[in-house]
Amino acid sequence: MVRYVVYKETLIDFKDHFWTFLGSFLGIGLIGLLNDQKFTDSDHLFLIGSFGASSVLIYGIVNSPLAQPRNLIGGHVICAIVGVTVHKFIPDHAWLSSAFAVSVSIVLMQVTKTLHPPGGATALIANIGSEKIKSLGYMYVISPVLSGVMILLCVAILVNRFAAHRKYPANRNWYKVWERRYFTRY
Repeated sequence: MVRYVVYKETLIDFKDHFWTFLGSFLGIGLIGLLNDQKFTDSDHLFLIGSFGASSVLIYGIVNSPLAQPRNLIGGHVICAIVGVTVHKFIPDHAWLSSAFAVSVSIVLMQVTKTLHPPGGATALIANIGSEKIKSLGYMYVISPVLSGVMILLCVAILVNRFAAHRKYPANRNWYKVWERRYFTRY
């Protein structure tokens, strides 16, 4: 039984693992490098935990609908806005603001079709993060969230272009679809 599970359920594709490693290393590494250039060692403002989870999706499961640019950008930005807003209204009760921010974020991602699971952590970080993160207010949405997500996306597009067996974004005309959906008149 163990042999069957290990054999059938283990994915060993060295080429795929190489591109996953390279993409996540470059994406997180670039954000970390920018962080080191701008902040002290103890103040990792650009590196938020949800970027690690996003890296799993956009570098490891590139065909997942949850990993696509619309979900990556929209999910994080919506959740950051919700997280900051909830923290402004409920600043003194972390348990309540955290639960409310994550729950509202999930529903808004569902409504906008931008479901990206790491976005929930982005909303949570706005409520339980360091005082430095909380003091950013809505700047948290721009940096570290949007700037970091754009770095991750650019690296994902670049790295996955070099990998002949990968197609990311799954719909390479995603920006045209997004533009048609939101900027055309009916």
